[in-house]
Amino acid sequence: MPSEFALLEKQVTKNKTPFVQYAFFDGTGVIKEYSNGYADIAKRHPVDDESVFPVFSVTKTFTALAILQLFEKGGIAMNAPVSQYLSDLPAENGITVMHLLTHTAGLANPLPINWIHTSSEHSSFDRNEFFKPIIRKSMKGAKPGKRFRYSNIGYILLGQVIESVSGMSYETYVTKHILDRLTSPKAIITFNPETLKLATGYHKAQGISMLMLGVISNARKYMVDAPKGWKAFLPVYINGSSYGGLFANVGGMVKYGRELLSNQHALLTSPSYQRLFTENLTTDNKPTGMCLSWFKGMLNGTEYYCHAGGGGGFYCELRLYPHISKGSFIVFNRSGFSDMRVLDKTDARFIS
Repeated sequence: MPSEFALLEKQVTKNKTPFVQYAFFDGTGVIKEYSNGYADIAKRHPVDDESVFPVFSVTKTFTALAILQLFEKGGIAMNAPVSQYLSDLPAENGITVMHLLTHTAGLANPLPINWIHTSSEHSSFDRNEFFKPIIRKSMKGAKPGKRFRYSNIGYILLGQVIESVSGMSYETYVTKHILDRLTSPKAIITFNPETLKLATGYHKAQGISMLMLGVISNARKYMVDAPKGWKAFLPVYINGSSYGGLFANVGGMVKYGRELLSNQHALLTSPSYQRLFTENLTTDNKPTGMCLSWFKGMLNGTEYYCHAGGGGGFYCELRLYPHISKGSFIVFNRSGFSDMRVLDKTDARFIS
């Protein structure tokens, strides 16, 4: 009988990724799980429950939660122009908070590969100054509401809105009002992984994608040679925390997913949870496949909501099946730059 995780096992044995971790869970805990490979190839450190990794764009779902919390407190109006909260933005383009949440602001989405900095640069890095010209350029010609157009820029702006309304840094607000409510002995979600068991991220040393990285990014600054045909990424931070700055372990992502599946709703009121998972329509009443930061899909007749997180060295996916109170999470420590819906294959045998 083939293993129910044969597909994942091949990812490691065929050297397609140094490690893979997977969890399928419900409201009470993990139902199925798989973990295999190395968090550090050179040191031969196996991946384990304490291994921490960047979740990249899954962070956007936390940003959306924070916006809805401030909406519930009366600090934010969803259909208000963003310029109401960020005075240096032009008011005439009509971009609202809701447009940013649903990726319908019409903003450009420049490649974010170079939007990283090293640990030694972190304490002095000024993200607002870094993004100021990028935001200005990305807003040119924006036509909000017309169509879905994924953009990291929108979530950079939402992070700035959170700071403006709350009077806290983005990291402080999210930590205090979301992460601190998800604490458990085995759950880690943080903006600062430096004292934790941070896994190493890898990229294939040979191939077109490595050549492209060398052309469009400063690969020598951020990467070193590694065994078994890989290049290893040095620890880095994302320049924009609100679109991709969180780190976690599998336990942290499972804890977060279980909270979102819960009927207790410790993070939001029930109406806001419903709003979080309501699909957005364009001004022409066309469905976008996007809720408030969550993508909508269907597997074996069961509706799900998901978000992928990918970048240099890592790729992950978080998925929720609210109607059957199930969820799943998967992570690889190899680069991933698009939404691959890997969980369609891994979850299929558990979703009937």
